[in-house]
Amino acid sequence: MASPYRLSNGNPKTVIVTGGANGIGAQTIRKYHYHGCNVVIADLPSSKDVATSLISSFSDPSRTLYHPTNIVNWDDMRSLFRETKRKFGQVDVVIANAGLMESKGFFDFEDDEGGELKELTESGRVVDVNLKGSMNNGVRGSIVLIASTSGYFGGTGVVSYISSKHGVVGLARASQRVANELGVRVNVVAPFFTPTYITTGYSEKWKERGLPANTVEDVANSIVATSTDPTRKGHSVLVVGSIVKEIETTRTALAKEWLGEDIADIMAKGGKFFDDIGGYTLPKARL
Repeated sequence: MASPYRLSNGNPKTVIVTGGANGIGAQTIRKYHYHGCNVVIADLPSSKDVATSLISSFSDPSRTLYHPTNIVNWDDMRSLFRETKRKFGQVDVVIANAGLMESKGFFDFEDDEGGELKELTESGRVVDVNLKGSMNNGVRGSIVLIASTSGYFGGTGVVSYISSKHGVVGLARASQRVANELGVRVNVVAPFFTPTYITTGYSEKWKERGLPANTVEDVANSIVATSTDPTRKGHSVLVVGSIVKEIETTRTALAKEWLGEDIADIMAKGGKFFDDIGGYTLPKARL
């Protein structure tokens, strides 16, 4: 039986994990390396020492690469894929894990010296990293986009983060037609609360309340399993500790109950229309 971690010629698969130096990304790197894959840590230059330490802990550092990468910089991303192919020959799996959360409330408005509202620059950065950064990934193989339960629900008021994670789910949905044509599997992993850097402000109180939580290993296990399962196409895997459920196909199956049969039927006919004409016809660019 063929190994999901090796190519048909027996060579190890090569995996890129963005934001791979810490937290969920680092644990995902460990899992792939344990299974014999070549692993590439794509993270900011400030993560170099942490990434180097992670690599030095592996039994076979020759199967690893750290590439300093700002995922919203196209030149960085081109360099990442170029250097990965130079070292390992090709790229088989990409985990779009890098992300961040705003450090200031979206509605904490401030005025500038002239008394006018300041631009919310941090919000734009969150959307750039979480959504645009996820868009800047391409591979002929398997792509896993890391969303969040906030990509489906998200009523906590963390506006930029929640909006960007909804965008990641939309990115996965919108990619399916072309992904199928290219033989690429695009899936989502959506973790519930996981103690990492971005949750440090309330992690202890969450624990005191006795609420369920993921470990980074729970999430990493689901990422690796999703990326290597050939039956996963257009799925979204919700991870809540030991509970792992596919929720995207369930959403589709419940369309009639959710929308009503009349609207669900119209939506289905609209979808078939676009299938029949070969996809959405894009408008011409405005001058």
